[in-house]
Amino acid sequence: MPSGLIALLDDVAGIARLAAASIDDVGAAAGKASAKAAGVVVDDAAVTPRYVTGLSPSRELPIIGKIAVGSLRNKLLLILPVALVLTAFAPWAITPLLMCGGTYLCFEGAEKLLEAFGHGGHEEAAPSETDPKLLEKATVSGAIRTDLILSAEIMAIALADVAAQPVLTQAVVLLVVGVAMTVAVYGVVGLIVKMDDIGLHLAQRPNSGVRTVGRGLVKGMPVVMNALGAIGTAAMLWVGGGILVHGTHRLGLAWPAQPLEHLAHGVGQVFGPVGGLVAWLVTALGSALIGLVVGGIIVLIVQQIGRMRGASAH
Repeated sequence: MPSGLIALLDDVAGIARLAAASIDDVGAAAGKASAKAAGVVVDDAAVTPRYVTGLSPSRELPIIGKIAVGSLRNKLLLILPVALVLTAFAPWAITPLLMCGGTYLCFEGAEKLLEAFGHGGHEEAAPSETDPKLLEKATVSGAIRTDLILSAEIMAIALADVAAQPVLTQAVVLLVVGVAMTVAVYGVVGLIVKMDDIGLHLAQRPNSGVRTVGRGLVKGMPVVMNALGAIGTAAMLWVGGGILVHGTHRLGLAWPAQPLEHLAHGVGQVFGPVGGLVAWLVTALGSALIGLVVGGIIVLIVQQIGRMRGASAH
C-alpha cells in the first residue's frame, strides 16, 4: 500500500512538473511572440488617440474602454478561432486576407491624409457631428474596425512564431498575447489622453517644481496629440503598405519587395554603424509610399463612385 501511494505521488509530481514546463513554454513563447509584434503594437497605440481628439474630456476614457472591449472581442472571439482554423485547414488563405486588411489600412491612411489637406472625407460623417451619441458610436465603430486589421497583424505575427507548436499551445499563446497587447495598448492610450488632466492636477499642487511640470504637461499635450494624429496616419500607411509588400513576396512576386529590400540594403551600407537603422527607415518609408499610392487610388475610386451615385440620385 505505501509503495502504491508513493508511486501515485510520483505520478502526480511528474504531471505537475510537466504542467509547469508547459506553462513555462507557453510563457516564453508568448513573450517572444509579443516582442515580435511590438512594432505593430506601437502603431496601434499611435493610431488610437486620434479617435478621441476633439471629443468631450468626460467621454475620453469611456470611449477608450469601449474600443478596448471591441479590440478584445476582435482578438479572442474572431481572429483567434479563425486563425487556428485557417492554419489547420487553409493556411494559403491567411496572406490574402491580411492583404485585404492591409489595403483597408492604406485606404484609411490615405483618406486621413487627404482630409488633413482639405480634400475628401466620409460624406456620411456630417450628420453625426451634431449628435454626440451618434458621433461617439461612429468613432468607436471606426476605431474597432481599424483595430481589427492591426490586431489581425499582431495575432498573425504571434501565430507564425508558434506555428510548429500543438494547437492547444497556439491557442493559449494567442490568448495571452491578445489580452496582454490589448491591456498594454489601451492602458498607454488612456494614460496619453488623460495626461493633460494629470498636468492640470499637478499644476495645482503647492510644490513649485511639481507645478512647473504640470503646466508643461498642460501646454505640451495638445502638441503631442497633434503629433500622434500625424504618426497614427503614417502608421496606417506604413503598416498597410508593409502588409502588402510582405504579402506579395509571400505569394511569390518579386516586386515590390525585392527592389525595396535591395534599395534599403544599398542605402544602409553607405551609413556604416547606423546602416541597420537607416535600412529599416528606408523600408518603412518605401512601404508607406506604396500604401499611400494604393490607398490614394482606392480613395479616388470611392469618391468617383460617390459622385456618380449623387448624380444619378438627382
